[in-house]
Amino acid sequence: MGWSLKLGTIAGTEIRIHMTFVLLLVWIWFTHYQIGGAPAAWEGVAFILSVFVCVVLHEFGHIAAARRFGIKTPDITLLPIGGVARLERNPSEPREELLIGVAGPLVNIVIAALLLAVIGGVAGLEQLARPQDPQIDFFVRLAGVNIFLVLFNMIPAFPMDGGRVLRAILAWRWSWERATRVAATIGQGTAFVMGVAGLFYSPLLILIAIFVYLAAESEAQSSQLQSISRGINVGDVMVTEFALLQSEARLSEAAELLLATSQNEFPVVNGEGQFAGLLTRDGIIGAMKEGGPNALVRTVMRTDIPWVYEETALGDSLRVMQTTGAPAAAVVSRSQHPIGIINYETIGEMLMLRAAVHDFRFGMLRRSRAGSHG
Repeated sequence: MGWSLKLGTIAGTEIRIHMTFVLLLVWIWFTHYQIGGAPAAWEGVAFILSVFVCVVLHEFGHIAAARRFGIKTPDITLLPIGGVARLERNPSEPREELLIGVAGPLVNIVIAALLLAVIGGVAGLEQLARPQDPQIDFFVRLAGVNIFLVLFNMIPAFPMDGGRVLRAILAWRWSWERATRVAATIGQGTAFVMGVAGLFYSPLLILIAIFVYLAAESEAQSSQLQSISRGINVGDVMVTEFALLQSEARLSEAAELLLATSQNEFPVVNGEGQFAGLLTRDGIIGAMKEGGPNALVRTVMRTDIPWVYEETALGDSLRVMQTTGAPAAAVVSRSQHPIGIINYETIGEMLMLRAAVHDFRFGMLRRSRAGSHG
């Protein structure tokens, strides 16, 4: 996720903090300082940090459940409105989705129960409902926050955990795509209600509403793409006409190709013609500013670009691109020579074609041509 800093890695999962969370800490410090001076300010920051420790534990509840089903979690990003754990792939069965969805709130229930046991059960509902009041005991407030996290996350609206649980329940009777669409629609409706309420009560609700709306839309699109890409191989939709760059070429040659073609990504090959990396339009422009036109392509190309075979399922290729954050994937032959490119623009065109003609058979023309040449 952009605008985030890596704090460290726990059990193979990166812990990242979004810059807006840093701004939240600064804001909390100043507001508490105005109320009770420096001691109150640092206590406010300590409380927020404790809350986000609980959020991280919540996310690791999801991670532990996901790993039981062989689903890895590359990273967690801490935001002012909570945490986001990025799964390598969606669960393949409703039962998996259900268990992963409830695992996070169960962690918060355990934390709240432990905190209430520590303070001896002296907290009343009124105190638990006012975690923002610095006059209330620190641990009582923290218990209240964990109870709130359970209630908030179990709202049956995507992308909250309750929405995932709802999707799992719906997926037992409907298709995964339809279940996601319904859960996402409910999530966006909830976001609209939150946004309106935020106009009268709290600007934070507006921020949460924006996040919920965008996340629900993103999940719905991702589910639609997975559904459409079922049964389609990379070779059916890859770009097959493209220009190559030699690794020993100079940036001036790359700039000429950029102007002469409509490509945004250029595969780079070594002396044997094997795939060595990728040079993007932004990479060319940035490298020209820093190194000038005489810099060698191999010194500025991206080498973290995944490569796949043409018989690779399109859904698998997309997951690899999303996991690595790559703008494209190279399609190579068994001898590692590039034979195609798959990028998000191509995938977008595929979506438009399927929307226009629902039963359009991708790769039909290419296979007929291959048969006529055989």
